[in-house]
Amino acid sequence: MQQNRRSFLRTAALSPAVLAGGAALAATAPAPAPAAKVPGSLTVLFQGDSITDAGRDRGRNQANDTAGTGVGYSLLAAAMLLNTYPATDLSWYNRGISGNKVYQLAGRWEQDALALKPQVVSILIGVNDFWHKLNGNYDGTLEVYRTDYRKLLTRTREALPDVKFIIAEPFIIPGGSSVQDAKWRTEFPGYRTVVKELAGEFDAAWVPYQQVFDEALEEAPAEHWSHDGVHPSLAGSYRMAEAWMKAFRKLY
Repeated sequence: MQQNRRSFLRTAALSPAVLAGGAALAATAPAPAPAAKVPGSLTVLFQGDSITDAGRDRGRNQANDTAGTGVGYSLLAAAMLLNTYPATDLSWYNRGISGNKVYQLAGRWEQDALALKPQVVSILIGVNDFWHKLNGNYDGTLEVYRTDYRKLLTRTREALPDVKFIIAEPFIIPGGSSVQDAKWRTEFPGYRTVVKELAGEFDAAWVPYQQVFDEALEEAPAEHWSHDGVHPSLAGSYRMAEAWMKAFRKLY
């Protein structure tokens, strides 16, 4: 007990010096940059292929229409936004179309992106740019993918100078029935590399979906997360929405 008392007194005697030193360090350390606040009114656009489409009713094009949003990660991400930022007047749109590749996004970009004046544009595209090449239905190359994607982002930034990008990594869930060809393991990673480079080039928030599902496979088999290795289950969509929200928070 006596020793504990001496330790206490010794610590107490040093406390003013420690506090003074801490104050000096605080005075000289640069202040952290203030985080940008989510604006009072925000429009978010989800774009991509079937993973984003997720069975949405394409005849329902108004903002915040759940039937027009589908049953995938975009609906869950919108729900998370609504819950996390209840004071924000949120408008969201889903314009993903099943089977799309980058050049098909570009072909409908004026109507399905720029005309909506989004402040945040989220894009997940790439699996069909490789998959359709693999099955002989498309002759695009990795360089075509890179060029088309960069042009799309440049066009968007020129039309909407203040736009913020969320760029999601195209992914597969190893073990799924549609991703058995060895080229998914040897060639498809190049598409992921291209997208990550573009995310850095355009100062986008990055969503590392391949890592998300590689980690998910340590908890449950492939069929829990997807029926085919490409299209996520409800559980897979939830993991996607969680990762998307982490990326969104890097913007604001």
